[in-house]
Amino acid sequence: MSLVTDHLERRGVAFEVIPHGQAYTSLDEARALGITAGEVVKTVVVHAVSGHVLVAVPGYRRLDMTLVRTAVGDNHARLATEEELARDFSDYELGALPPLGSLVRAHVYVDPEVMGHDSVVFAAGSQTESVKIRTEDLFRGEPVTVAPLSRHREEGDKDFVE
Repeated sequence: MSLVTDHLERRGVAFEVIPHGQAYTSLDEARALGITAGEVVKTVVVHAVSGHVLVAVPGYRRLDMTLVRTAVGDNHARLATEEELARDFSDYELGALPPLGSLVRAHVYVDPEVMGHDSVVFAAGSQTESVKIRTEDLFRGEPVTVAPLSRHREEGDKDFVE
């Protein structure tokens, strides 16, 4: 059991643990699981004036920091550094933070496209384990704001995060 699966069990939601080969990105995770990247939720940590927030977007989309800054209401919001992630989220492997704000005491901003899926897959704190869960069960009772956070990359765009 992991912190993530223990947390989900305490919340009383059904989920499936899916072990897989090491995956450093959401696209790698989708390939390892044999699913489309749209089914994978990528969680990114953003440092805002209020502290860290989690941003959840579809695995195949790129985070648009202009949209993120608008959503969090902070024109100076930025991606958390690897050092900040290692210090503040030491129980989770790099790139494997789950979109569970109640677990890490952070507000979660969710791209509307994520909410359009019946079920999603996300990294369960490890680069070799994912969780599949109904989307409504994942976010029920969580501190969540749904807002546009990503879009398809256009030629010349500079404010994107893969």
